[in-house]
Amino acid sequence: MTPSFPYGPPDPPDPSAGSAYEGARPSLVRMRRRRRRSLLLGVLGLATATAIGVTVARGGEPPVDTPPIPTPGGMGVGGGEAHPAPSDYPSVGAGRFSAADGETAVRGGDGPLRRYRVVVERDSGQDAATFAARVDEVLADPRSWIASGELRVQRVADARAADFTVYLATPVTSERMCAEGGLSTERYTSCRLPGRVIINLARWQEAVPDYGAPLETYRTYVINHEVGHELGAEHEACPGPGEPAPVMQQQTYGLEGCVANAWPYLDGRRYAGDAVP
Repeated sequence: MTPSFPYGPPDPPDPSAGSAYEGARPSLVRMRRRRRRSLLLGVLGLATATAIGVTVARGGEPPVDTPPIPTPGGMGVGGGEAHPAPSDYPSVGAGRFSAADGETAVRGGDGPLRRYRVVVERDSGQDAATFAARVDEVLADPRSWIASGELRVQRVADARAADFTVYLATPVTSERMCAEGGLSTERYTSCRLPGRVIINLARWQEAVPDYGAPLETYRTYVINHEVGHELGAEHEACPGPGEPAPVMQQQTYGLEGCVANAWPYLDGRRYAGDAVP
């Protein structure tokens, strides 16, 4: 892995791009659920932060690599048994990140090339190379955003060459990063700021209650959803009961009668719902 750094050199700003995250208008029930989770994470985070602090200083030794946590297979539309997810993750890490080394081939047939890098928070118990491989797999899939035929993607290690960065961050750190763009995630949701796709480690490890699909499906969804925002896509609504949920639906807060779906393209066509104001 590349030596660690704080949130990293600023990614090229996109003045025309707004910020987006999944927690726009949660229902009362979901807000209560979030408050209960936030309270527990807050207590753990406060105790840990008091002991070690959350630093954004440069330097220090890179984290010790840890083996990837096994996850169930399957990344399709709905279906499949929802598997229990591991919950032994820290609520707060070092506040510094390590980048995955190397680069991928260019994926996609035509269109502008968007280069991305992948980083993981130190002391999060996650491996940058493993997380990067998962992100690469999703974004190179023919059901992902490259299916438009108007986009190509490539992972790079150099921040100066990247158009955006995909972060895997603990709940405390992800909340602080999202707050820099004026977003309140209550340590629960992931978010996107211009040039920054920030994946909350809690959701990466646990998904969400009642999702009705394997953890891998949720992980695929959250990557495609937040990267979709970086590519300019906005939130969409469930088309109707029993239909696949659009990838830009806020599936973290419930499927609203739809079936879990992780992909923006189904059967070779862009699958979308009505735009959410």
